[in-house]
Amino acid sequence: MTSTLLIAFALMLVLEGLMPFIAPAAWRETFRRLIQFSDGQIRFVGLTSMLIGLILLMFFS
Repeated sequence: MTSTLLIAFALMLVLEGLMPFIAPAAWRETFRRLIQFSDGQIRFVGLTSMLIGLILLMFFS
């Protein structure tokens, strides 16, 4: 179980690192736009991301 979680964490880091490596200007612009969001909008984006992740986990597990 622990090794599976570590592999999942490592894969998440690889995927998170792709955008700043491939297109740093677009990555920077994305964060510049995110800074302008209100707390509620950021929470909604986080909640949506978590729900999509959970649905994918249930679908592929």
